[in-house]
Amino acid sequence: MITELDRVALTTDLPEYNLKTGDIGTVVLVHQEGLGYEVEFMTVTGQAIAIISLFSSQVRAIGDREIAQARVLT
Repeated sequence: MITELDRVALTTDLPEYNLKTGDIGTVVLVHQEGLGYEVEFMTVTGQAIAIISLFSSQVRAIGDREIAQARVLT
């Protein structure tokens, strides 16, 4: 189960926020026992990009065997 302060990965592109599948964010609020989440996305230096309300189908938990990758925002 995903809880507050968990890191999650997007499962879909969000072009209106310039976010792509696999981008990592932090859950700041859980809605209705996990039906949705408020997720904050930021750069690697800590600059906030967006805080977005997402359905549970739009994010997934991050596993222990995954590695982060950096990309430049366009």
